[in-house]
Parts: sequence; C-alpha cells; structure tokens
Amino acid sequence: MKKLDVALGERSYPIFIGSGLLGQDKISAFVGNEVMVVSNTTVAPLYLDKIQQQLTGLKVNTVILEDGEQFKNWQTLNQIFDGLLEHHHARTTTLIALGGGVVGDMTGFAAASYQRGVNFVQVPTTLLAQVDSSVGGKTAINHPLGKNMIGAFHQPVAVVIDTDVLDTLPDKEFAAGLAEVIKYGLIRDGEFFAWLEANIDRLLTRDKEALAFCIERSCWNKAQVVVEDEKEGGVRATLNLGHTFGHAMETFTEYKSWLHGEAVAAGMVMACEFSVEQGWLEHSIAERTEQLLIKCGLPTKGPSGMRSADYLELMSHDKKVRHGQLRLVLLEGLGQAVVTANYDQTRLASYLERYCAQQGGD
Repeated sequence: MKKLDVALGERSYPIFIGSGLLGQDKISAFVGNEVMVVSNTTVAPLYLDKIQQQLTGLKVNTVILEDGEQFKNWQTLNQIFDGLLEHHHARTTTLIALGGGVVGDMTGFAAASYQRGVNFVQVPTTLLAQVDSSVGGKTAINHPLGKNMIGAFHQPVAVVIDTDVLDTLPDKEFAAGLAEVIKYGLIRDGEFFAWLEANIDRLLTRDKEALAFCIERSCWNKAQVVVEDEKEGGVRATLNLGHTFGHAMETFTEYKSWLHGEAVAAGMVMACEFSVEQGWLEHSIAERTEQLLIKCGLPTKGPSGMRSADYLELMSHDKKVRHGQLRLVLLEGLGQAVVTANYDQTRLASYLERYCAQQGGD
C-alpha cells in the first residue's frame, strides 16, 4: 500500500492506494458513530457489503442513486438529503462516497451543504475518479447550461483507492480515466507523459504494477497542485486542460452520450491544436498526444453537428471566464500549461469554424 498526504493544514488528509483495501479496515478511523454510504445501482451490488463490514457496530444507512452523468442534478442530490433527514443524521455524521466521479461529486456537495458541513470519505471505483475527481475537494452538480456550475470546495477526510475494483470496470470507462492520466503529463509532468507512451500497452491490459504507479503518480501530481492552489485561483486551473472544450461537448449532448473522460480527450486535442496555431506548441507534441489518445480508444474529435456558435456559447459559461473574457488552458510545451486570455480571439473563432466544418457542423 502507498500513502500520500494532501497537506492543507487543518484540512490535510491521506490518500491510500493499494490492492484489496476494501477488504481491510481503512475507513473506520475516519468516521464517527453514524455513517451514510452513497453509491449507485452499478457499484453498490459489487462493493457495498465490503464497506458495511468495515463499519460494524455503527449506525449505517445507505442511499443508492441511478448511474450516469445525466443524474448529476438537484433532483438526485435531494435523494441524499432525504436519506440524511429521514434517518435523523446529525452534524457529526460522515458520508462515504462509493462510486465514480458523479457519486463522489454529489456526495461531497451534500456533505458540504448538510447542516452547513459534515465530513466525507472518498472511495472511488473508476480510474477517472481515482486519479482526479476524488482528490482536491471540488464538488458539484450539473446545470442544463453548464457542467459543474453549482457546487462547493469541500475536502474529504480521506481517500481510499482500491486498485482491485478496476478489474470490474468496463473498457470504455477505463479508457475515459486514462484521458485524465495523460492530462497530467501534458500540463506538468513531461517525464510521466513519456512513461505513458512507453507503457500504454501495459496499462491497457491492466498490469497491476503499471496501474499502481500510474495512479500514484497522477494523485501525486494532483495533490501538489491542490496544495499550491486549493481554491483554483491560479495554477489549479491548469488541471482543466481540454475541459473547456470538453464540457461544451458534454453540455451539447445533454450529458447522455459522452463520458467525461471522452470529452476531455477530444478537448485536449483541440487545446493542443489551438496551441500550435498560436505558435506556442510544437506540432509534434500535438501529434504525440492524439496518437496516445487513439491508442487508448478515445475520441479525438468532437460531436458531429456541433457548430462553432455552440462551442462559443457553451464555453461562455465556463468557470474560467473573468470579466466577460474566456480564459483557456493551453500549452507552451510538453509539461508547460498556461491559463490565459491572451490568445487571438479571432483566430479561435476561425479555428472553431474550420474544426466544426470537418466534423459536419457549420
């Protein structure tokens, strides 16, 4: 087992990474005498009993949500509040998020809001959640006009990552997680990007040793950024490479047909291409990125029928907009991301028009 620490003073917490952790007692030390476990219809039948076995003797209730990004909304969030209130959970309760990024985000938001804030533990069961969304305390729900636009910063008290749960993860979900892994190499860890290129076949066959290193390195990168900029006032926004374009795709498709990681993959290609157009990035880096994503089985083009006007409108709701101006995460080199509004806006509009024309849009 590996242990990393997210050093945020009184809000610091550990990340445990290892095989078989759901069969060990890694959670009870971080909860009080009452617990609400939040999971979904896919994950609960597989792993809920292992969580409950760690909580013997405590008051334990469960809320089981529908599975899917389209359920990341107010109506589903209220199911968590309903469960907490119906079972009379106090401010001393602890929520446990057992599932992927959707479950983690909604459980965290519920924990941030219930009685003005209670503790929660992240137990991520998808690769994407393990390497990204479970670490850092960003919690949210979606709105029809924009993804993750309503939420709060609320750090967990622990993150427990059992690598064995990836054995049951569908290939499509696994590939979506690899998009976020590749992101770390692009924005701040060029050495890791080269390792991914050399070891992608091992990862795709879910080699245990390669996976453990991949998850640990990703979490280490995420933790370093979070410690430097917890509330996303600066460098933390670089973690959104590809997300501005990708969130627009997810919103356009109503969160139904694209996984988050798939949209991020296509969005990262767009960010790389536009960085090249700006003269900031070597074309070879954009090519290497696209080839690595293709090898993972990820999409590198956006939804057909999406117009440049759709991108611009939906991107205008992005959280990185400041004073009416959209900031983008772009690359100045491998491992060198910047968050900037100092790009040629006319060139962006022209790029989007050409891009969409190739995809069957305007």
